[in-house]
Amino acid sequence: MLGRSQFYLLGLIICLMGCQQDTTLSSIDKQDTNKLIQLVSFNNGNIPATIKLMNANGKVIDEGLAINFESKQHAYSAVSIVPSKPYDWSQFKDFNIAFDIANHGLYSTQLKFDVTDIDGKNYTRAISVPVGGKQTYYGKMSGHDLQQPEGDETIELNFASGLRSNPATWSSEDKQFVSMWGSKLLNLSGITKISLSVQDALHNKSIILSNVRLRKNPPKDPDFLSGIVDQYGQNAKFDFATKIHSDEELAQVTAKELASFSASKPKERSKFNGWKQGPKLDATGYFRTQKVDGKWWLVDPQGYLYFATGLDIIRLSNSTTITGYDFDKKQIKEKHKDDLTPEDSQGLNRVSDKAIATRYVASEKRKNMFSWLPSYEAPLGKHYGYRRSVHSGALKKGETYSFYSANLERKYGDNYMAQWNEVTVKRMLNWGFTSLGNWTDPAFYQNDQIPYFANGWITGDYKTVSSGNDFWAPMPDVFDPEFEQRANLTASIVASEVQDNPWCVGVFIDNEKSFGRPDSVTSHYGIVLHTLRRNGADVPTKAEFTRLMKKQYGEVSALNTAWNKNISDWDAFNSGINSDINTDQQLQDYGVLLGAYASKYFKTVHDAVEKHLPNHMYLGSRFPDWGMPIEVVKAAAQYADVVSYNAYKEGLRKDKWEFLKDIDKPSIIGEFHIGASDSGLYHPGLIQAANQEDRAKMFEDYMQSVIDNPYFVGAHWFQYMDSPITGRAYDGENYNVGFVNVTDTPYPHMVKSAKTVNSKIYQARFQQ
Repeated sequence: MLGRSQFYLLGLIICLMGCQQDTTLSSIDKQDTNKLIQLVSFNNGNIPATIKLMNANGKVIDEGLAINFESKQHAYSAVSIVPSKPYDWSQFKDFNIAFDIANHGLYSTQLKFDVTDIDGKNYTRAISVPVGGKQTYYGKMSGHDLQQPEGDETIELNFASGLRSNPATWSSEDKQFVSMWGSKLLNLSGITKISLSVQDALHNKSIILSNVRLRKNPPKDPDFLSGIVDQYGQNAKFDFATKIHSDEELAQVTAKELASFSASKPKERSKFNGWKQGPKLDATGYFRTQKVDGKWWLVDPQGYLYFATGLDIIRLSNSTTITGYDFDKKQIKEKHKDDLTPEDSQGLNRVSDKAIATRYVASEKRKNMFSWLPSYEAPLGKHYGYRRSVHSGALKKGETYSFYSANLERKYGDNYMAQWNEVTVKRMLNWGFTSLGNWTDPAFYQNDQIPYFANGWITGDYKTVSSGNDFWAPMPDVFDPEFEQRANLTASIVASEVQDNPWCVGVFIDNEKSFGRPDSVTSHYGIVLHTLRRNGADVPTKAEFTRLMKKQYGEVSALNTAWNKNISDWDAFNSGINSDINTDQQLQDYGVLLGAYASKYFKTVHDAVEKHLPNHMYLGSRFPDWGMPIEVVKAAAQYADVVSYNAYKEGLRKDKWEFLKDIDKPSIIGEFHIGASDSGLYHPGLIQAANQEDRAKMFEDYMQSVIDNPYFVGAHWFQYMDSPITGRAYDGENYNVGFVNVTDTPYPHMVKSAKTVNSKIYQARFQQ
């Protein structure tokens, strides 16, 4: 049997035989006994040929490669390791890649860490590097929790645990890159690129990079996922500033917060939180939009300028997590076909007593994460629920529990929901927010103290089409008459909840639809590409595409010439064609067809809102930044009163939003967030800060970028409370993105920054 030193020597010999010659190899580092090979060294004072800089400049100094990312000028800047021939690491079965990184700049630096293989697969991770000295950051390449789950399930988003990012699988002072998305199991026989990038930042960032190496993973902690959650739903193995240790401490923290609320509204605010010290415009009794001195504004019912700030997810629906238990499916009530509420927006949905008797362990891994769960008979047992389906996770369905809801009962007693509603409104006013954001529970709709944004979803048995990458769900066939009926049903239900209340700013319908992605031409026009291949006899959208092209070209021979096709007649076209793109004219026509689809969608929804909520604005479908083809955005601008976008970036860069000049339509940010790893959660979120203080500063920077943009009329932070540490039930998101944590305890730095931003929004925007 080989000894340890012999094992490492053998690894080096193998690498010398099979690794690329442009990689600088070194002997085993005596200070890092797990090192396998050195990938890059800067010891000779030169930048190695494998290092490529994009929108960045670098210089070798004593500490390593000092890199200045030109991230204020460019949306993407990076340092990459690109070998002349792909790296072959197939001989290593249980290892990680490590970087030593320091940051002597002015700002924390979020780095996206990407590894790409010869098959074109890519795995993205991220980390926030704080301002300070050298620290080791690593990402596993093989072994431990990167093993394929049973049943060969995809792990593109979540791990087999159901979490978006797991706790570290061994104890160390080193920092693990946070998993984001992509193929966790890469082809290790051919690694073509390793990159660290800064994306969509507001400031120039910098790092010092050194000692890039492969290391053998230490032994895996067999209990890295066991007992990680305490009785309050917090991290049981990590202490942090706002952690609660007893019911007595929770009561003390609660009493202190309640005593801090101010009863008075700022004197410059109107009844509806508009700006009393600004110009007085026409009062219509409801919210509307108007352009004033070259800037778009909302106008409140009294005619005062209004800028929307607030928090999303003011409800308990997303506070539950999968426990690992399930029940006999025969005892689970099926969702009614007329129920318009998506599964992730449902309440707890507690199962029947008959179902409880059939309870069984569906996932030992999930069950063992919890150091405490109550019995169903216990007082806190009322916070159990059920999800009949999930988007992604360890289980496809199962029992849930809401620690957040349980903590509300611990804090406020039997009447906890009414008390929470009252405290929430007081918080929003005390923190200076002007509104309640999307996915606010309808129980708040008649509060008559703070404006709110209503929402609805169009669900049902209408036919569907596909973009080829339908993230949340297939796209509706908007030319199916059933879609229009469901849109009207949705709008009528929202109207019954709003009750023509003037405190309602407007209505969002749907969220983050997969209209198309910017990755490529085929993903941009995915709806058209995939729909043209289908039969118009079964797909109303395809039949409409056929009608439009027949109207444009008349004879199919003319289309064949324009598209370089050989389609026999229009019947053949309608039956399904090879939709591969051959010509520029075909691409232009695809733009027309995508625009026709989008126009039908937005007109249908607009008309439904206009019919059932004639006094309230239609606010669009909340475009994700990964899905906003310009043809679709233009269609939204034609029919929506305000166009909505979910933009998970460090802020709104001017170059990204230049297109708004052409559209000239009021716009709103529906979602953004920033998180940090010092909260006890295992995933900071999509945008990452170094710590809670840095997180609050980044919130201020983001909001300032919105205030500075003349086309935006507001922005909502996603979300009110943190995700559950073990992931929200529907899709495993376990992010530190709340203004309050799982014990309903506010993050003081975030509250302070909210008060700062909200106290100056009107003066800052109007007087620019």
